[in-house]
Amino acid sequence: MASQGKSFKQVIHLPGTPKQAYGLLMTTKGHQAFSGARARISAKVDGLCTAYDGYCEARNVQLEPGLMIVQAWRATDWEEGWWSTATWDFATSKGGTKLTFTQKNIPAKDYEDIKQGWVDYYWEPMKAYLGKKA
Repeated sequence: MASQGKSFKQVIHLPGTPKQAYGLLMTTKGHQAFSGARARISAKVDGLCTAYDGYCEARNVQLEPGLMIVQAWRATDWEEGWWSTATWDFATSKGGTKLTFTQKNIPAKDYEDIKQGWVDYYWEPMKAYLGKKA
């Protein structure tokens, strides 16, 4: 790794319960349902996950169903061996779920695309999917 990457935090309000939001992210069926793309999700610590037809891959570091996900995460076009840390914290909020997402150590050249990608490919599709279920 040549240099330290960049970090960001996003707070998202989702319809539904923390357990439902967690299930969308941490099951193959749920992930494919909201994303419309191929995914393989392991729900075990140290398990491997891929999403968006293999564009991103992750290893589960810490899992607390309905509460928290911590993953070593990378886009497959990043420099070999470069991993970021992605953390999802779920809490019940008025009318649904408050999701606090942080990602650390993103390559500077990919920072803006990755930051916006979570909004476009995760938060908005998850809101739409969970909104239909409510």
